[in-house]
Amino acid sequence: MNKTVCLLLLIASCWGCSSSSTTEKYQDERDNRINVHDQIKEIVIEDVLINNYSRLQIIDKYLFIKDHKSVDDFIHIFDKDNFKYITSTALKGEGPREIARIGHIAEDKENRKFYVWDAVKYKIFSFDLDSVIVDPAYLPVEKIKMNEEVYPGEYIYINDTLSIGVTIMPIGDSNFIPLVGKINMKTGEIKHMNYTINPDVKKKRIGFGISMEHGIYVEAYMPHDLMTICSLDGELKYNIYGPNWDTDTHGIDHFGDVAFCNNRIVATYSGEKSFKDGKTVFPTKFIIFDLDGNYLKTLETGYQIVKFCYDKNNNRFIISMNDNMQFAYLDVGELLD
Repeated sequence: MNKTVCLLLLIASCWGCSSSSTTEKYQDERDNRINVHDQIKEIVIEDVLINNYSRLQIIDKYLFIKDHKSVDDFIHIFDKDNFKYITSTALKGEGPREIARIGHIAEDKENRKFYVWDAVKYKIFSFDLDSVIVDPAYLPVEKIKMNEEVYPGEYIYINDTLSIGVTIMPIGDSNFIPLVGKINMKTGEIKHMNYTINPDVKKKRIGFGISMEHGIYVEAYMPHDLMTICSLDGELKYNIYGPNWDTDTHGIDHFGDVAFCNNRIVATYSGEKSFKDGKTVFPTKFIIFDLDGNYLKTLETGYQIVKFCYDKNNNRFIISMNDNMQFAYLDVGELLD
């Protein structure tokens, strides 16, 4: 009897914040909070009008701001170091070299190109980066027509026969399932990963991040307090369950964007209902994990974060907001330690 009690006490003491299971980690608390509100610095953009809810991306030495509500050009390009406006591209329209509805932008570093998904034409268009910068009238060329049954969402381009990222599978009535897979941009073939979804998840909506350097990708679930880490071959490494994990969704948003920042995984986090007092609620926090999904700290901004990207050269987050600042940045420095 005494041996049994001792064994139970030992198990309880070892449980801590995370499970000792090989793949399943349960984090009961994430309470290492740092208030960074006063460290947020506004980016003032005066040369071009950009709608709310825009998306940010670093490509080469530039900051791309994707404005899906634009009436003319979908992409506005800035110097990422000083935020000076350079040019705009991806002309909106139904013409053969125009973009009807912009989707993901993927960078081809080796060939100094970037690829733009058109969610109406189901085509990927190829842009020459240097030509875009010097020629305001530049128009892209069609790279590939994709299958409407399964098509790319957010992905990283490796070469023409291999990209890895989220693919979208429509399931009728304007619904869909996001599934990570490998994409061949020569043939249009898509192969889904072995591990596609946690069996306890009721609704899959995710933020996605991938690191070729570390050989892993992350799916951070919006409706559930869950983050999944897999190898680039789609093998499960960890399920990380947060304090609010539940198999039901309860109308609460958890994770938003997720990105790799050197040897850290950083994700925006809400923990609130999607709508409150007739307004959309966005995350205000950045949660920082190590590469095994172990929780390190929470950065509370006090601002409604729509999207963010990581500028590695300047070691800062660039943020779009739905707040009294539309764009801002945060020097992270020791905050990622």
